[in-house]
Amino acid sequence: MAKKRKSRGRAKGGKGRSDYVQCSNCGTLVPRDKAKKFTSRVSLVDPSLAKELKAAGTYIAAPKTVKYYCVSCAVHYGLVKVRARDERRLY
Repeated sequence: MAKKRKSRGRAKGGKGRSDYVQCSNCGTLVPRDKAKKFTSRVSLVDPSLAKELKAAGTYIAAPKTVKYYCVSCAVHYGLVKVRARDERRLY
């Protein structure tokens, strides 16, 4: 059988089975090593107030949020581009 990708679509290596995470958009269960992980910082303060507070020398915490997306949702949102056949092949 032809091998489409060098990694077989996952970052598993020789680890065996990996646990599942839920896609943040559609809710489907995706293996953790196949899901696309995106971290972003979310400010808890609106920007106009944050600007005034920063001018006063206040530290504003921005906690990290981690989102996992399945491949189809990541492509839909433009987080991952569709690559040409020769770019995704083994050789």
